Amino acid sequence: MASIELKSVEKWYGEAQVIKGVDLAIEEGEFVIFVGPSGCGKSTLLRMIAGLEETSRGQILIGGRDATAEPPARRGLAMVFQSYALYPHMSVRENMGFSLKAAGVAKSEMDAKVNEAARVLKLEPLLDRRPKDLSGGQRQRVAIGRSIVRDPTAFLFDEPLSNLDAALRVEMRYEIAKLHQTLDATMIYVTHDQVEAMTLADRIVVLEAGRVSQVGTPRALYETPGNLFVAQFIGSPKMNVFPADTPGLSLDAPLPAEARHFGIRPEHITLGAPGSGQIDGTVDVLEYLGADTYVIADCGPAGKLTIRSHGHTDLRPGESCGLIFEPGQTHLFDTNGLALR
Repeated sequence: MASIELKSVEKWYGEAQVIKGVDLAIEEGEFVIFVGPSGCGKSTLLRMIAGLEETSRGQILIGGRDATAEPPARRGLAMVFQSYALYPHMSVRENMGFSLKAAGVAKSEMDAKVNEAARVLKLEPLLDRRPKDLSGGQRQRVAIGRSIVRDPTAFLFDEPLSNLDAALRVEMRYEIAKLHQTLDATMIYVTHDQVEAMTLADRIVVLEAGRVSQVGTPRALYETPGNLFVAQFIGSPKMNVFPADTPGLSLDAPLPAEARHFGIRPEHITLGAPGSGQIDGTVDVLEYLGADTYVIADCGPAGKLTIRSHGHTDLRPGESCGLIFEPGQTHLFDTNGLALR
């Protein structure tokens, strides 16, 4: 395994700049996830690390070595794509060992590495099957196994679970988490799914329009977002945000003069009688999910706010309610969208 460092990395396509001076240090054995909306540059940045995209400016260091101009084969990285890209006429064993065979590795060594990867990924009973006889989750594990046998310095994952259904995604999240624990390898993972990011990452890199918006642990990004973009991107349902000078907002203390946006997460609001909280609203929609009910309330000038209520609520659409904000759980942002501490 190896550390990976990006120094003022840029990517230009003609006059269009898509990666805008990214600085990032990834430690040995760390699991880092790139997230952001479509078009933010997360897959492009991963491909630049892999050497599949040329770096226009800046440096990429792998294990302290300048690998900016190196071809992919010399970087010692293994990439797992969204598409499994398995050879349909080969068995699982042959697919996993193909790169070693092509490199001229002795059969005994190749078999040992394939068998060890199959053990780690619980593929031993499937080694003689072909891809058409496997489920989507099994095929993805074979694709990961094909990377493991190469003993790479780091693993790169480009939205590997996007093609799986919801149940298989949960299963594969567990498999990838266990794989990281077992291998203790450096991993960089790209996803648009913040649930994957929150559950798998040691640190999350939130990208916005080719720039790093914030880097931190899942808990740090959730509890102390550095700006309005991160505050509303991380968390589901997203943070409620409305103007700090909203009429009808009743607070215990005046807000700082520079506060322009007021934010609070759905789970930090409780429901009470009208007039009992910081703002009143009218129930618009109820979303019952079993353990929780999401209450969407129309709060007039503040817009529609989402409240996460534990279990069941007796409220019905059209009824009035008071929204009580939990002390110490509010967030303020200035004109530029930066958090006020």
